[in-house]
Amino acid sequence: MKRVFAIVFSVLLFGAAQAQTVMGSVKDQQGKGVDKSTVSLLSAKDSAVVKLGVTAENGRFSVPVGKTGRFLVRISHVGYVPVYSAPFELSGSGDVSLPEMLFTKSTGDLKGVTVTSQKPIVEVKADKMVLNVEGTINSTGNDALELLRKSPGVLVDKDDNLSLAGKNGVAVYIDGKPSPLSGSDLSAYLKSLQSAQIESIEIITDPSAKYDAAGNAGIINIKLKKNKSFGTNGSVNAGYNIGTYARYNAGLSLNHRNKNVNTFANYNYNNGLNDINFKLRREQLDTLFDQGSNMKMKNVSHGFKAGLDYFIDKKSTFGVMINGTLSDQNMNNLAKTPISYIPTGIVNRLLVADNKTDASRNNMNYNANYRYADTAGRELNVDADYGVFRIKNDQLQPNYYYNAAGTTKLSEYIYRFISPTDIDIYSIKADYSQNVKKGKLGVGFKNSLVNTGNHFGRYNVIGGVKQLDVTRSNQFDYRENINAVYLTYNRSMKKGVSMQVGARVENTNVHGDSYPLNFDGSVDKSSRQRFKKNYTDLFPSASLNFSKNPMKQWSLAYSRRIDRPAYQDLNPFEFKLDEYTYQKGNINLRPQYTNSFSLTNVYKYKLTTKLNYSHVTDMFTQLVDTAEKSKSFISKQNLATQNITSLNISYPFMYKTYMAFVNFNTYYSRYKADFGGGSRVINLDVFAYTVYMQHTLKMGKKKPVTAEVSGFYASPSVWQGTFKSKAIWSMDAGLSKNVLKNKGTVKMSVADIFWTQKFKGEANFAGQKSIASGGMDSRQFRINFSYRFGSNQVKAARNRNSGLEDEKNRTQSSGGLGGGQN
Repeated sequence: MKRVFAIVFSVLLFGAAQAQTVMGSVKDQQGKGVDKSTVSLLSAKDSAVVKLGVTAENGRFSVPVGKTGRFLVRISHVGYVPVYSAPFELSGSGDVSLPEMLFTKSTGDLKGVTVTSQKPIVEVKADKMVLNVEGTINSTGNDALELLRKSPGVLVDKDDNLSLAGKNGVAVYIDGKPSPLSGSDLSAYLKSLQSAQIESIEIITDPSAKYDAAGNAGIINIKLKKNKSFGTNGSVNAGYNIGTYARYNAGLSLNHRNKNVNTFANYNYNNGLNDINFKLRREQLDTLFDQGSNMKMKNVSHGFKAGLDYFIDKKSTFGVMINGTLSDQNMNNLAKTPISYIPTGIVNRLLVADNKTDASRNNMNYNANYRYADTAGRELNVDADYGVFRIKNDQLQPNYYYNAAGTTKLSEYIYRFISPTDIDIYSIKADYSQNVKKGKLGVGFKNSLVNTGNHFGRYNVIGGVKQLDVTRSNQFDYRENINAVYLTYNRSMKKGVSMQVGARVENTNVHGDSYPLNFDGSVDKSSRQRFKKNYTDLFPSASLNFSKNPMKQWSLAYSRRIDRPAYQDLNPFEFKLDEYTYQKGNINLRPQYTNSFSLTNVYKYKLTTKLNYSHVTDMFTQLVDTAEKSKSFISKQNLATQNITSLNISYPFMYKTYMAFVNFNTYYSRYKADFGGGSRVINLDVFAYTVYMQHTLKMGKKKPVTAEVSGFYASPSVWQGTFKSKAIWSMDAGLSKNVLKNKGTVKMSVADIFWTQKFKGEANFAGQKSIASGGMDSRQFRINFSYRFGSNQVKAARNRNSGLEDEKNRTQSSGGLGGGQN
């Protein structure tokens, strides 16, 4: 398989034809070059966007083109009337130099200007990578976690923990706001988000000081859909997936926008049953536990989003929004564990632990926002947010011990776990920027408060009657308050040099209270374990960009970031998960800090190469230790250090109607820690890499069909600092066709064609050797139909988040591939 990917990767690079270059310049009425203008290479036949670029400081531009035909150039900039070149021919050889173009000042509203373009499937920028989910065929029918599993540089381990370029500590944002969830709660929430709700996924590896400092590996921002079209319009969609079992999804989106008000709403429904297999072979002292389980997980979710933007005047906008997800999950787990004596290999008993879990995970988020922007470069954004998470888990866990043949019951222990969790999040933030001394100064603050209440009740079930075990139950209340201020300054200097510096200060105040429960389930306030922590940190960041030659751009960046422990990892109470597994929080768990340095090169707006070095102190790891000789004890610890060097290469390629994107990410990491010598020493050197590829081919002219093939390969790696994983790969393929006068789209795809998306790994720590493996019914056939009605034009409005601004933002990428329509 490694050879296959290497050969395909080489063919893609070798097959890249030498591109012609279209050159020119644009100036204002005073004869001064206008930088940062959007350059659009358009097809002369239908004005479709073929390539995007941006002008340098002197107003000059160079746009490489890998196809022949008749074209024209359009240049636009805020405050100026767009200008067009005369049409010209590209024959496949020789560069084209266009006459100088002149801007004139815009004298009125841009009403009536319509921008239609194709979104790139993947955009690579200096600080982030953007996956435009709604434009791809193979994303249809996926949930958010599956989309991340197949995203460039992202790894999802056996416990659904996320890592990015070999580093854990990924901060997940939804619509630009950090999620308070972690671990199983986060993965369950991501599984409830369907691709039909998602517009794009941003993988931000070098966040500026404007972002929260949390997220050692960076930030993954999942942007939900919001219609920007003028007039009244909407869409409906419905989908069907089949793996082992059937899954259904449907959605509705409505939008109305005029010059004063934009209202929008969407709703999505998902109903699916997943089939999951898991094996865990665990050797401890002279005993072997060989667990095998099959899980049926049913998920029914409702996702929604609604809001209103009121354009007060040409400079000010006020908006309100509500979004949420209501999800019900039911899991039936059939598990058998033969227990044997290793020296003889003879099974002496059999544990049958078929358990059932009923859960609900409901989330509501409320937002009020205000935006002010004027032509002098002053901009103010204010956001007030309130978020609610209500999580309920009810698990019945019977444990039946039989003789080796499974014919005679030896004993039984039946437990029931009821554990509701309430999370309330309050935050207010403001960001202000203005032009200062030929640059842009930004300042801001954020105050956030998270209150978490977790009630854990363990019941012994005897004769069908549940009795609360007060020695194994507790209430844990956790409060986290973070106060932050930041300052950034960026400026363009002579000879194509620009810089950005920033600093963020965050003051963190946390305290947790762990209470025992009374026999009636009430909280015993007279006895508690309490811990408090207060600390203040400085998080500097800086970047230096060199773009004298726009065809060869370089940038240097540095940042310092933090990951704070999740509330579940701090709860000092000892939980008995099953007969042989315990879990306990660690109140001494410290935040982990990362210092990162990166060097990035963008060649001809296409080939992006990024080299990064990170030093992580007090890295989090989940250790499976031993307890009572034959039992596992799970806890989070601070691994001493992690040093990681990574290299990321991205390349988009286009030839006529064929488009491709390749991303190669490799890293070397060293984990080092000593928890008491002997088998409790960790000293691992890891070299790993991932490859992501996507290919799109449009076939036919009158009634075209678009074909798409995408896949990823992840080499052997290390999860959580101790678990050595095996390689994993997957490939998807699909077709898309527009119908009903291009208002409808039918997409069909097969996910994980070769059914290879299965994990396996092993760990050896503290005298316990574990081998885990598993997978799910990831090979699926999917079909989806969507229909659009009403207006589909995105008109530009003054100082508003319009299509022109979106087009300008797209020019910052190093290249892109045509995807779905806006």
